Amino acid sequence: MKIGLSSYSLLNAIRTGEMTVLDVIQWIADNGGEHMEIVPYGFTLVDNPELADAVREKAETAGIELSNYSMPANFVQETELLFDEEVARVKQHVDLVHRLGMKHMRHDVTAFTLPPESMTIAWFEKHLPLMVKGSQLIADYANQYGITTTIENHGFSVQSSDRVQRILLAVDRPNFQTTLDIGNFMCVDEDPIVGVKKNLPFASLIHFKDFYFRPYDEHPGAGDWFTTAYGNFLRGAIVGQGDIKIRKIVKLIKASGYDGYITVEFEGMEECRTASRAGMDNLRRFWEEC
Repeated sequence: MKIGLSSYSLLNAIRTGEMTVLDVIQWIADNGGEHMEIVPYGFTLVDNPELADAVREKAETAGIELSNYSMPANFVQETELLFDEEVARVKQHVDLVHRLGMKHMRHDVTAFTLPPESMTIAWFEKHLPLMVKGSQLIADYANQYGITTTIENHGFSVQSSDRVQRILLAVDRPNFQTTLDIGNFMCVDEDPIVGVKKNLPFASLIHFKDFYFRPYDEHPGAGDWFTTAYGNFLRGAIVGQGDIKIRKIVKLIKASGYDGYITVEFEGMEECRTASRAGMDNLRRFWEEC
């Protein structure tokens, strides 16, 4: 088991210019992390080969493994031409992952921001063939490099454990698995423990995040709250300080025999470096105690 950090966790510092992605790598090494997940927000690599090479070289010198590359994608397009263009765009990122010397990536299959009518099971089933076809094409393309592609429980249309499995089983490629995010099930009002139990057998990488939860009829007031698919309230928390039963989930993962990368994600209101350090420390402590 190796604990690391998503670059997304330090996005606030990247956006303000306090840190670059190269600084993030060094920060992770200096604060006990073993790997970094690349989420290209606040910077881009696919159109900047010099920076991509610098990231690979910096990770090598800092002793930080590059564990996963996560990117948005949307295979639910209105025309065949737009679908083909999206597949071609994602393939460029597969080439980048190979250039970085990485073997694991996550891509979405639909847009992240969707209206309520696009979160229904009817909408999902109607557009499932496009999600499956796009994922098959990317998995087959990535296979030449020995890269595992994955779908995450991410984006309100494909966030529940059953819908993730529906796509996994339909794609039916040995190098197509799931990046399992323990917290994202809450965005569609699924108990994280249930979601983890169901999808853990398909997981090739695991995200740990935490949320504060308030029911739909108890508006929490000011702060970075957002609503779930059914109107409950969530706010990002430091891992181990929110309402997710983190210790129980750690026990489930350890009992499963999973021994791969574990990525801490932070998207709360606290200062991002302090919160990310605390989250990694908490998770390491829970792993040792459970």
